[in-house]
Amino acid sequence: MFLPDGAPRCLEDIESYLRGWVAHEFFGNPFFQSLARGRYTHAQLRHFAIQYGYYNRHFPRVLGAAIAAMAPLSSWWIPLADNLWDEAGRGLPGRSHEELYKTFLLSVDPSLALNGQGLPSEPISPVVGQAIDSFINFFRTATPLQAMAAVGLGSELFAPDVMGRIATDLDRPSYNHMHRLNLTFWTVHAESDEPRHYQLCRGILEQFSEPADLSMMREVGQNIADSECAMYTGLHEEMMLIDDVT
Repeated sequence: MFLPDGAPRCLEDIESYLRGWVAHEFFGNPFFQSLARGRYTHAQLRHFAIQYGYYNRHFPRVLGAAIAAMAPLSSWWIPLADNLWDEAGRGLPGRSHEELYKTFLLSVDPSLALNGQGLPSEPISPVVGQAIDSFINFFRTATPLQAMAAVGLGSELFAPDVMGRIATDLDRPSYNHMHRLNLTFWTVHAESDEPRHYQLCRGILEQFSEPADLSMMREVGQNIADSECAMYTGLHEEMMLIDDVT
């Protein structure tokens, strides 16, 4: 069990704590352990690709809900609006994150049939739906600072590490012997988009240094991150029930 090292004294303490918590809870959970060891079959990896696609598709809704919880000040909502604009590919055709993710999805299964809205026939998994709903529902009663902590510390802070780890592990030969995976979606997020998104949030978070604010920010960040971690664990459990028929 990862334990906090006392009350946070500054934002850097929270960042250090959460990075350690993610290293323990995320990278120690069954999904990341199995992915790193090349244990997933093609059918199991296909299930992950489809279900993470739903998570990615719904993330703009998460950002929209967070913007609704922001203070009516441009310095508060613009950082999240900038993040949302990235989701839209900053207005460039074919560059939305939905389209970018599709390049990964179809590299996992080039024969996957998608409807006119780009959706597969497989429905969204309950564990993915729960993660999305938990995130969005949080913003219904969140204060602006809680909402910023949820996005910044509960997602963007560690997203480069998580998405970078997924990219590295998916590059294993065992996952590329059937089709060469297009990992651009993961590497772009890990190397450029997510670090910039966190810095935009950090510009607000670093303005708060009262002990009560710092403790709240750490608690919110950990609780939101825990919901995402539970999604990966749930997906692993679903993947273990799939037989590879390829």
